[in-house]
Amino acid sequence: MQPLQFLVPLDAVEALAPVLPLVVFGFVVLNLLTRILQHRKHAAQADDGDDDAINRWLPHTLTTLGMVFASFLFMIVAPHGGMVMSVLALSVFVSDFFEFESRRVEARSKSKDLERPTAAIGASVFALLYASYQSFFYLIEPVWNSII
Repeated sequence: MQPLQFLVPLDAVEALAPVLPLVVFGFVVLNLLTRILQHRKHAAQADDGDDDAINRWLPHTLTTLGMVFASFLFMIVAPHGGMVMSVLALSVFVSDFFEFESRRVEARSKSKDLERPTAAIGASVFALLYASYQSFFYLIEPVWNSII
């Protein structure tokens, strides 16, 4: 008997096991795209001049949360790869939170232009690299196994 048998339907998660790395990769790519659109939206909101003009953008928040939850599901199927992906997804989540607050401070201090969310972009790039490694490892597996 599995310890999480009654909390998580393990058979359903096991059925999704081959697709989960691709789902995480899709969420990471969508998160990068929505981050670009969100930054443009924040820049337009800051130009309007209202102090509380900058708001969170729901599609970006949903892709971030989807990436975190999909990486948690991936951790059930592949503990090592899922743990690394979950740490990277949580780092994207935390950096998004602080980058949003810094954009609000920059918008209130009318003397500065809005900067790009560099910490969140960096965390997203690492998440993208690892998600692509997990998703597309089958492409390099023969070469990898012949060397290693």
